[in-house]
Amino acid sequence: MRYLSAGETHGKGILALLDGFPAGLVVDCVQIDAELKRRQGGYGRGGRQQIESDRVEFLTGLWKGRTTGAPLSLWIANKDHKIDEMPEIDAPRPGHADLSGALKYEQPIRPVLERASARETAARVAAGALCKQLLKMFGVTIVGFVRSIGECRWDYDSRLTPDEMVSRRDRSVVYSLCPERDNEAKRLIDRFRKDGDTLGGVIEVHAYGVPVGLGSHAQWDQKLDARLARAVMSVQAIKAVEFGAGFECAVKPGSKVHDPICHDPQKRFYRTQNEAGGIEGGMSNGEPILLRAAMKPIPTLKKPLASVNLHTLAPQDAAFERSDVCAVPAASVVLENAVAIELADAFLQRYGCDSVQSVRK
Repeated sequence: MRYLSAGETHGKGILALLDGFPAGLVVDCVQIDAELKRRQGGYGRGGRQQIESDRVEFLTGLWKGRTTGAPLSLWIANKDHKIDEMPEIDAPRPGHADLSGALKYEQPIRPVLERASARETAARVAAGALCKQLLKMFGVTIVGFVRSIGECRWDYDSRLTPDEMVSRRDRSVVYSLCPERDNEAKRLIDRFRKDGDTLGGVIEVHAYGVPVGLGSHAQWDQKLDARLARAVMSVQAIKAVEFGAGFECAVKPGSKVHDPICHDPQKRFYRTQNEAGGIEGGMSNGEPILLRAAMKPIPTLKKPLASVNLHTLAPQDAAFERSDVCAVPAASVVLENAVAIELADAFLQRYGCDSVQSVRK
C-alpha cells in the first residue's frame, strides 16, 4: 500500500492518496470526520482551528460507499484559502523549514512554509482513520495519548483496557489519561501563552491485537520498528522516538530488558513483560506495540528569536505566523493515525490486499 499527500496550508485543500487499499470495506465517513475534529482540538491550539471545520470527501475509489481496490483520494477543503494573498516572509524562523527550503529550492519562504506546515497532517489523519477501520475488522486497536507537556507528566495504570484508555483520554482537554489533572496543564500552557513562548511534550501510542509476524528481519527497510519510526519521525516537530523501554535499555542489564517467553494453551506464546514494545527482530511478537515520541515546541514564537533578513542579510527578528502555543494533543492524534497507516501496510503485506474477503480468508 502506498500513501502520498498534497496541498498547502492556505491552498484550496489537503489531499491524501492511498493506493493498494483492499476492496470491500464499507467506509464510515463520520468516524473519519470525528478523527479530523479531534486533531483540531486540544488545549493550546491557535486561531486557525476556529476557522476550519475539517470534513473528508472521497473523490475516487468508492462505489456505493465501499472501497473498490482502485486508488483512494481523500479531500479536505480549506476554508482559509488565500495562498496568493499571503504576505512574503523575509526573516526565516529558527526551527522551521524556512531557511533550508528557501536555499534548496531557490525561491521565497512562502511556498516552503505553505507545504511544510502541520496543516498537511490532516491528510495523515484522514488516511489513518480509514486504515483504522480496516484494522478494526481484524481485532487491531490503536490508542494514542499525551504522556507529558513541558514539565507536566502523567503516569497511568498499565492495567487499563484500550476502551478505558480511550474513555479517559476523551475526557481530557490535553488528551492525557488523567483528566482530573487537566488544570495543571492548562495553567502551564496559559503561562507560556502569556510569555509568547511555546511548549512540547511526549506522546505515547499503543497498538493492541497486532498479530505475530508483521514486518521482517530479512531486510533493513522491512523491519517493523524501523518503518514505524520513519512514519512517526516524519510528522512535523517530532524529534525522537523509542519503543518499549527505549532509552532505558541502555542502562538496564539484559536480564531486566529482555522479555521472558511463556506458553499457555489459550494464549499460545506470550511474554511476562513488554520491555521490547511488542517488536523483536523487526517483527511484531504478539504483545501490544508500544512507542513514545518527543515533540519539540512549535518554532513560531510571538516573542521571536534572532534571524537574518534574506534580502539585506541584516539581523532581524524571525517572522511570526499565526500558530499554536501547544500542539502536543493534536500531534497525538496525528501519530496514532500515522502508526495506523504503517501497520495497515505491514498487515496487508502479510495477508494480501485485493479484497477484505481475501484478507479474512
